[in-house]
Amino acid sequence: MRFRIIDRCIRSEERPFPSKEELRLACEEELFGSIEREHICDSTIEKDLFALRMEHDAPILYSKREKGYYYSDKNYSIDKGPLSSKDIDALTVAAATLSQFKGMDFYKEYGFALDRIINRIQNGEKANSKQSNKDNEIIQFETGFGNSGQEHIELLLSAIQQKKEIWFDYQSFNSATSKRRKTTPLLLKEYRNRWYLICYDLVKEAIMTFGLDRMENIEVSDLSAKQPNQFNPDFYFKHAVGITVTSEQPVEITFKANTIASKYLISQPLHESQQLIKETKEYSTFNLFVLITEELVRAILSYGGEIEILEPSTLRNSIRDRILRMKEVYS
Repeated sequence: MRFRIIDRCIRSEERPFPSKEELRLACEEELFGSIEREHICDSTIEKDLFALRMEHDAPILYSKREKGYYYSDKNYSIDKGPLSSKDIDALTVAAATLSQFKGMDFYKEYGFALDRIINRIQNGEKANSKQSNKDNEIIQFETGFGNSGQEHIELLLSAIQQKKEIWFDYQSFNSATSKRRKTTPLLLKEYRNRWYLICYDLVKEAIMTFGLDRMENIEVSDLSAKQPNQFNPDFYFKHAVGITVTSEQPVEITFKANTIASKYLISQPLHESQQLIKETKEYSTFNLFVLITEELVRAILSYGGEIEILEPSTLRNSIRDRILRMKEVYS
């Protein structure tokens, strides 16, 4: 978009020979709706001019007499090489990805530019299309309907980056009252349209997980946070299915699934450790090495009678007990 704005300024007959500052102001105003130096600097324009010359063969020259830029070939225009379908698709997907965060302050800084880009693509590059923007939608992300706690992300992200303590009131689903927590924030993680903060609880001296939707009265302290020894997110969640990590040891789980369920499980495993160990016409047998957590149990139950846990007996009995309770509810 900056390339096209610069191209239009250089080709302008009303205001020929734009200076570097005029090019910067034009890009700032059109993309961000302002003329401040908040988003685009002189070096960015210099790099754009260099890229236009090298990548698009733009015949850009500088006139010392006019103190501005011009094309040695007056017929040149970058618009003669329009965006390819791949360019349009890439921009559309990128904007759709970022639009999930429209309610956040850090999105607002770039929201104007993104809206301009999408409108330009839809109304300019696709000018011949009479379909509405909704009809043109080709990609849609999963969205939640409840409070995911997204409004806290920017504040928590800043605390993590600055390594500051944070204090907040937290009420779990199992508790009737909230409790003040004093923590070192370590990681923000999304799971099934909910955001979670993984942090080091400074009172319990343990790594814990808190849902952002249940956090209130968040306060970022001026104190430098005490860091746990060698926290590694990938290692921490290595044996987890979902967001829960327990102090228990991971175990090997063996289960079998019917033909249809097996296809789903092969295409989307319950965990990266899942392996197919036996396959017949009626069913397939799998194993995986994970922590037994609520998320794992719910994932297994979501398949109903299509999955049977073989080992360990503790998990098999737990699943059986839940099924019996379900039977009582529906009997």
